[in-house]
Amino acid sequence: MIAADRPLRVAVVGAGGWGEQHARIFAGRDDCELVAVAGRTVDRTNRRAAAYGSVGYTDLHQMITETTPDLVTVCLPNEDHYRTTRFLIDSGMNLLVEKPLVFDLSEADDLLARAERQQIFFAINFNHRYAEAVQRAKAEIDAGALGDLVFLTWRFGGEANIGRSPHANLIETQCHGFDLLEQLGGPIDTVAAQMADHTYGACSTVALALSFTSGAVGTLLGSYDSSYAFPDSQLIEINGTKGRATIHDTVQRLTVSSHGDETARVWQPGYFGDDARSFRHTFDRYVDALLAALRADGPPPVPAAAGRRALQLATAAIASHERGTRVPVDEFDPA
Repeated sequence: MIAADRPLRVAVVGAGGWGEQHARIFAGRDDCELVAVAGRTVDRTNRRAAAYGSVGYTDLHQMITETTPDLVTVCLPNEDHYRTTRFLIDSGMNLLVEKPLVFDLSEADDLLARAERQQIFFAINFNHRYAEAVQRAKAEIDAGALGDLVFLTWRFGGEANIGRSPHANLIETQCHGFDLLEQLGGPIDTVAAQMADHTYGACSTVALALSFTSGAVGTLLGSYDSSYAFPDSQLIEINGTKGRATIHDTVQRLTVSSHGDETARVWQPGYFGDDARSFRHTFDRYVDALLAALRADGPPPVPAAAGRRALQLATAAIASHERGTRVPVDEFDPA
């Protein structure tokens, strides 16, 4: 167990755009010390490290040896996670990795098996779970305000992040949808997929029909052929036998309606609610829970296995598209 009276030593691997959020959070906490920033380019890495009062490294072994971090966070290009994560696991580091875990189930299973052997703390950043609107919606569901769930929908679309995989949108972005739909509605058991390639010659827009083990049904519509500038570029609807909840742009608004009632209850951030209306702050809230678990020698609040689960659902969707039929998700369960 990490002593409560000393700062947690944190190293950030990744000097890119979202990697700066990792550096910002851990450098700004009184209970943490940002001991290193690692990257691939010397100048960029050193600039990022200097901006947050830390030291830059381009050699991971040297970074680990010289700084002895309690936690390493990994924020690299989406399709380049496997080798670095494997090295850090084999080095015995406690880890927080960015989504997606990886793009291949065999690599995911390898990482999870290595982490189990090393007995490390292995978390993934599904920060959407920590949005105020999402947590309030989950509380409404758990309290029975919506009754038995009947259908759930997820829509999320914006500009493309073009990568090597034709399924980048599905695996690296809609993983949040898979994760939240199961957080709110329980396990998904079958997937049927349609995919289109309007923008850059890959499966840039996907439409999925889902069934849940509870008997509910759902849809997921995800696109790299849209724009994050549009209102409600991210929208969740949860419909039950007693009511409905809608979450708008993750952090902007939650509405809860009861059957037969033309009025609705609305939560939205108030005048001083800057943190609650900030998407970036969902990560801060997640880190609060993550560090408490790490210091207590507990399990991660969002384990890396959740990344494997999202990838399993994406893999079932890809199989459905290729086969032209509905696919059971358990076909891709771990061996």
